[in-house]
This record gives sequence, C-alpha cells and structure tokens, in this order.
Amino acid sequence: MELLTAYFSAEGNTEKFAEALAQAMNTELFAILPETPYTKSDLNWKNPLARCNREKIGRKDVPVQEFPENWDAYDTVFLGFPIWYYGAPNVIQTFCKGLDWSGKKLFLFATSGGSDIGKTAEKLAPYLNGEPVLLGAGVFRSSGELIARAKELL
Repeated sequence: MELLTAYFSAEGNTEKFAEALAQAMNTELFAILPETPYTKSDLNWKNPLARCNREKIGRKDVPVQEFPENWDAYDTVFLGFPIWYYGAPNVIQTFCKGLDWSGKKLFLFATSGGSDIGKTAEKLAPYLNGEPVLLGAGVFRSSGELIARAKELL
C-alpha cells in the first residue's frame, strides 16, 4: 500500500500537521504550491480586494507548480488544507481536477481557526475525477488527533 500526504499550507499550520502525519504514517510528503506564491497581503481576508478573496468569490482556478510524480502508485491520499470560506482553497480544487483519482482512497484533513469542515467534501467532489473512496474528512485541532484518526482508518 503506497500512501501520500499532499497539502497546501498558507501560513505553515497545515504544513506542520502534514509533516507529523507523514512521519507517523510513513507516507510520502508533497507540498501543493501555487504557481504564484501567496504574499502576506494576498492572504489578508479582511481586505475584500485581497487575492484570496478575489479567487474564492470569483471561483478562479489557481494553477499549481507541479503534481506528484508516480501518482498512479499511490492508493491512499491524505489531503490537507486550511479552511477558506467553509471549503477548500481554490488551489486544492485545481490540484484535484488535474489528477485521476480512480481506485484511490482519500482522507481530507483541514486546519481552521474556528470553522468546521462543513460540506467541504461535497464541494470538492466535482473536482475528483474518477470518484475516489472518501475515508473521512475533518478539521483537526492537534496533529495527535489527526494521526489517531488516520490510524483508525488504515
């Protein structure tokens, strides 16, 4: 069984969770990076003209720098991101729709300052070509909680 932990982290929080998960579960680790990196002002959601707001409200694709090598070798993917507007950031949608998810198992994990994961899985489903088996989805407050849940699944 080949495992991958792929994540997008805007400010480093999700990255810490992903690194801990990858180490504990012995997975490959892959950072999802937008072609144009975010600046601090891009992420200032309090500014209605900030890039993060324009992308989300405008439903814009956010191109990624690259996709994982040997994608076909992975059968289980842990996919992490911060919650933006009660869903996944657009860069996650672009990442998902650029891959074939046929035959894969998927577990979504998110970080958030206060929101839960809500209907994120349902909102992400149209971007998951090949309809992977969704193992679960949640917002985690600690990497220990995330790792415990991942171990329950496998």
